[in-house]
Amino acid sequence: MTASWTEREKQFKAAYDAVERRCEDGYGVPVKIGDCKDPFTGDFNGQEIQLDHSLDLDMALFVLGHLFGHTAQWVTDDGLRDLGMRYASSAPPEVDKAKVRAYEADASRLALSLFHEAGVHELDGWLSDWAAADWAYLDHFYRTGTRGQPRSFYRPDVPRLTPLAIPRFTPKRFESRQAF
Repeated sequence: MTASWTEREKQFKAAYDAVERRCEDGYGVPVKIGDCKDPFTGDFNGQEIQLDHSLDLDMALFVLGHLFGHTAQWVTDDGLRDLGMRYASSAPPEVDKAKVRAYEADASRLALSLFHEAGVHELDGWLSDWAAADWAYLDHFYRTGTRGQPRSFYRPDVPRLTPLAIPRFTPKRFESRQAF
C-alpha cells in the first residue's frame, strides 16, 4: 500500500485480501485477474473466479463476492446454473423474472456470508447497496437491451441484505458464460 491511499481504499484492500483468502483457502476456489470478455467484469466456471484487470478495487471486491455466491449456487443446484446461463445475455420472460431476481440477490447474500467468514463485517451496507445496483443494472439491460455504466445504478442506504448460509460444496468445472 502506498502512503497516498485513503483510509477507505485501505479498508477495501484489507477486505479484498481477506475475502480472496477465504474464497481460495476455505473453499478451494482460486481467484485470477485477467481480461474478461466484454461486457463481463468477471467470470466463473464453478472451479475458479476470474476478475477483469480493469476493475477498481471496490468493484473487484463486489464482483469477487457476488461471483463466489454464483459459484456456490452453480455447484450445488443444477436449476440455478441453468437459470444463470439462460439469462446471462438475454432478458427472462416475466414468469422467470422473480426467480432471476432471487438468484441474483441470493448470490450477494452468499457473498455477505463469505465476507463475515473472512472477518469483514463493516461493509454490510456497502455490499447491500451494490447488490441493489447490480439488480438495477440487470433490470435496465433486460428492459432496454442496453448496458449502462454499473456505477450509475448505485444508490446508498438501501435495505440491508441478510446473510445466506454457504452450502458445503466441492468446486466443479462447468462452461463459463464467456464460452458463449
